[in-house]
Amino acid sequence: MSLLADKIKSLIRDVPDFPKPGILFKDITPLLAHPDVRAEMARTIAQRFKSESVEAVVAIEARGFILGSLIAHEMAVPFVPVRKSGKLPYATFKQSYDLEYGAAAVEIHADALHHHKRVLVHDDLLATGGTAQAAGQLVQTAGGTVCGFSFIINLAFLPGEQQLKKSFAVSPFSLVSYP
Repeated sequence: MSLLADKIKSLIRDVPDFPKPGILFKDITPLLAHPDVRAEMARTIAQRFKSESVEAVVAIEARGFILGSLIAHEMAVPFVPVRKSGKLPYATFKQSYDLEYGAAAVEIHADALHHHKRVLVHDDLLATGGTAQAAGQLVQTAGGTVCGFSFIINLAFLPGEQQLKKSFAVSPFSLVSYP
């Protein structure tokens, strides 16, 4: 494991039975209190996708916004939010999905990717892949191409990684993985 992965894992807090019994929530809040680690995570992800000619970073509400905007800044490309249904103030595209403990829908502004076709999708955690897949489908609906997915955490014992590989023909990148 890399030094960065060790730092990240040492700062992630496990919260049992959140948001419902049986779920072990990986809380990144303690990680966010360390600006040096945040900056290193953003640089590492930006460097990993440098060769992909990324034109925009799409990040998923809410925790994905935190590092997603830093990655976009590091890459000097636009940041595009994917938000929960009903939260964006302009014309949107909407995508429903299932997640590991329920169902939801996300939206993107209809004009968000008119000039930015190659898109990196970022979120804090990859579990079943439902949220990331929905965001990737929104990118496609908005006229973009998903050139990568990035995550702080991959729960590799769940099917998210395989689902994204199958749906988008790209291998998701994560800074840490829990087998």
